[in-house]
Amino acid sequence: MDSLKIVEEAVRALADKKATNIMVIDVSEKSSFADYLVLATGGSIRQLNALVDEVEDRLAKFDLMPRSVEGKQNSDWLLMDYIDVVVNVLTEDSREKYNIEKVWGDCDTIDVSEWI
Repeated sequence: MDSLKIVEEAVRALADKKATNIMVIDVSEKSSFADYLVLATGGSIRQLNALVDEVEDRLAKFDLMPRSVEGKQNSDWLLMDYIDVVVNVLTEDSREKYNIEKVWGDCDTIDVSEWI
């Protein structure tokens, strides 16, 4: 499965579980660790865990498991590493605090509206 298909499935899973402000940043030209960053906001820590579980379940159907999941259990930022795709789910406060969009502001974004 190619990276963009992984991104699409992750975005669909996040949307299905009511994540907000879903965004994909193409970091392939600026990063050696990934091609895409998927960002999504959840309303609570409980929802963040549900979002991560949904992404894991959805991608497991394609025999894809994350290399690692960082921040599990009561964290306001969870990160799932699918090698070329890194899925980040954050509370609104953490999303504003870390402002990942600004850090990668010189990278292109992908329109996800057709997937959600």
